[in-house]
Amino acid sequence: MKYDVVIIGSGLGGLECAHILSKAGKRVLVLEKEAQPGGCVQSYRRNGLTFDTGFHYVGGLEEGQFLHAAFSMLGLMALPWKKLDDAFDRILIGEEEFSFMQGYENFRENLQQHFPHEREALQQYVQLLKQTEQTQLELLNPESASAPLALFETGAWQYLTHTFHNSMLVNVLSATSLKMELRKETLPLFTFLHGNASFIESSWRLKGPGSLIAGSLIQDIREQGGEIICRAKVEELIEKNGELTCARCSNGQVYEGKCFISDVHPAVTCSWIKPAESLRSIYRRRIGALENTFGMLTVSLVIKPHVMKYFNWNQYVYRRADVWTFYQDTISINGLLITARPPEDESEYLRQIDLLTPLTWDKCMRWAQSSIGHRGQDYQEMKQRLADECMELAARFIPNLKKMVEQVYVSTPLTYRDYTGTPEGAAYGIRKDYRNPMMTVLSPRTPLPNLLLTGQNLVLHGIHGVTMTAMYTCAEILGKEYMWNQLK
Repeated sequence: MKYDVVIIGSGLGGLECAHILSKAGKRVLVLEKEAQPGGCVQSYRRNGLTFDTGFHYVGGLEEGQFLHAAFSMLGLMALPWKKLDDAFDRILIGEEEFSFMQGYENFRENLQQHFPHEREALQQYVQLLKQTEQTQLELLNPESASAPLALFETGAWQYLTHTFHNSMLVNVLSATSLKMELRKETLPLFTFLHGNASFIESSWRLKGPGSLIAGSLIQDIREQGGEIICRAKVEELIEKNGELTCARCSNGQVYEGKCFISDVHPAVTCSWIKPAESLRSIYRRRIGALENTFGMLTVSLVIKPHVMKYFNWNQYVYRRADVWTFYQDTISINGLLITARPPEDESEYLRQIDLLTPLTWDKCMRWAQSSIGHRGQDYQEMKQRLADECMELAARFIPNLKKMVEQVYVSTPLTYRDYTGTPEGAAYGIRKDYRNPMMTVLSPRTPLPNLLLTGQNLVLHGIHGVTMTAMYTCAEILGKEYMWNQLK
């Protein structure tokens, strides 16, 4: 059987593309190398509780906001979403406390109380946040040719330090950005603005695991005639006369298609295609030379029953005002995010919280050649030490935290790499560089006319970004006008 579209990888981007295309009447096949689909929105179970791989909260789900329109189209607004408190992100830097408020004006007014001399700069910043949210959707408008090139060519750190005179305000505005790689030398302003704007519009958690998202998409895809095959590890994409013809899996199965979408890292995708004139070595070298962002250490804690009340916000904790560089410290954990799973039984007490902090690949290199369950005692000791450090820092917000903990589960970039296939366990895909956006910000198109890319390695990352990128990818097949009309 020849499919209209063969999608490789069932991360969020792959599933969203499959949903959109199957709904549009395309015959779609999704190939997934793991035993279960979902990528970073899959979940796992330990001792009767469900834990998330990479999902924690999303922004922009209020009616009239982008993700509401996109998730309505994808059938995801029926899931049990829970809006966070007005003060949705709370920040502790040293001994000083700050909050991000939902709604642009509330956000600005609250920060102006702390930094009254930065009033005009904050107004300018909020306008830029609004503009960014509008611009990314305009990229799908068939009557608009605008692209935020200037924002991609400006450094986030350079903009912030030029615009704001108070260094603590720069730290505060950046403090909730563990959802991206804060790197002074490379981070584009567009990525920084995009990674903050939708959450300020409105912020939400799921009452349940992130796998609810994957499960809903999978059910719809199958009802719309699409197919999903797990344990189907692609080893080769076969090209003939300048186009791909089929995907060959490790078990010998071959799947033919008219068009192919890869939700896998571009470098891995290129490795599946034998050298050919249509995919020249210069393109392969360009993709192979791209750097990856850092990964995350996740410490998932099971809390004893009836000892910790649920908190309906995210808490960021930093030892000191070095938000852009704290993760480079080789001695101790100096910053983290604390996030809570909403009780599904409506109890006022929670059972699960996650502690997240960046963990660079150089700190994992020692075990780079190892596999799950075979990393050695020194790896277990490293995880235990880092988990203890995270709990010690988190205790600044939750006193006596360790006494409340029943179980601890720790994952590293190595875990993420081995379960999701992401090189170096990169949390945010390929590193975008404002100094060279044409080389580091990839479009869905490739030199092969019937091979497209999607997922976090392209323009945007995160739930919001990957969803937007899936729209761009599908527009290459269905047309901008179709996608624009679906979202309006």
